[in-house]
Amino acid sequence: MTTVAPELTTRSSIRPDSFLRLSSILSPIGPLPISRSSWWLKVRRGEFPQPIKLGPRTTAWRGKDIIDLIERLENGGN
Repeated sequence: MTTVAPELTTRSSIRPDSFLRLSSILSPIGPLPISRSSWWLKVRRGEFPQPIKLGPRTTAWRGKDIIDLIERLENGGN
């Protein structure tokens, strides 16, 4: 089970209309304490949101999708 850092899960810390790079989603900077390999495994399995390709070497996630994921994890979802 993934735990969420409570001090960083407020709606004010992530804007729904933003795009977030993986480094600002995962610990130590971001709110989700999960490794990169575990993150990508859960993305492939459909448990975590799908990324958006912004360029040939730039991948990001919608802020709204990350907020929804955090809320789902806080409520005991997968």
